[in-house]
Amino acid sequence: MSKQTGKRSKVRFGVYMKKYWQLYAMLSLPLLYLLIFKYVPMIYVQIAFKKYSLMESVWKLPIAANHGWEYFIKAFSMNDFKYALRNTLTLNLLDLFFGFPAPIIFALVLNELCFPRYKKIVQTIAYMPHFLSWVIIYSLALQLLAPNDGFVNMIINALGGSSIPFLNEESHWIGTYIGFGIWQNFGWGSIIYLAAIAGINPELYEAASVDGAGRFRKMWHITLPGIKPTIVVLLIMSLGNILGGGFDRPFAFQNNLVMRVADVISTFVYRVGIKGLQFSLTTAVGLFQSVIGVLFLLIANYISRKLGERGIW
Repeated sequence: MSKQTGKRSKVRFGVYMKKYWQLYAMLSLPLLYLLIFKYVPMIYVQIAFKKYSLMESVWKLPIAANHGWEYFIKAFSMNDFKYALRNTLTLNLLDLFFGFPAPIIFALVLNELCFPRYKKIVQTIAYMPHFLSWVIIYSLALQLLAPNDGFVNMIINALGGSSIPFLNEESHWIGTYIGFGIWQNFGWGSIIYLAAIAGINPELYEAASVDGAGRFRKMWHITLPGIKPTIVVLLIMSLGNILGGGFDRPFAFQNNLVMRVADVISTFVYRVGIKGLQFSLTTAVGLFQSVIGVLFLLIANYISRKLGERGIW
């Protein structure tokens, strides 16, 4: 009986693969990319536990002091790393608090617009900043917010006020950094929420209209619950990146006057690791960053599952 079952399974598997082999062939290309460019480089994570030398193979490098934990201990004893860790957490949490709801609100408002042509124009204008590099965005910020000849400060001075140091004073710099981050990403981020809204059954809105519900009631009781699973998944992914973040945005915006709040882990790794040639130290920092990110992801997913949501797996 078991042999017949095994034969039937093989026959079914053969028929299935004969029918869908093209899909698996297409899937093999991204899997090959991940294997070569994502998983194979993980071999070099061991540099974090070894004394790195350009002249030696990574397999022959000697183990670092303190049973390989030398560079982790060294990183946490450096004030620059502590500041970078604090700044990364602060800026990413502010991004999450102010930036995460922005595309949701924009998608909800955009969904309520009645004129399709106007809606498309607004969408196009909102998407455009996503395609600008942070170097270009910082150039725009400099032209608008420079202390002496920035357009905004010129208007403030003309009205009798005093110039605001948007880019040169720490608290103002943080607000400027977060504001431009929201401006660049909220339009593009709303695409996913608009797609989720499009999947909501329109009969629910019709039934709500029959019951006398207005637009706000429909938004609160139908649209938001309809996109709630999407919001949860994206929130979990954002929490997994709480110690991450890109390099180009903080590097473009930082200057010597605000380095105490502008230096983040990615710029610390660039400055100390690449320019300072301390590869073992910054590999240890990067490994710590990745492990904490995975922990945040797992915890957020666990909590969402406990609260009755699907999570990401």
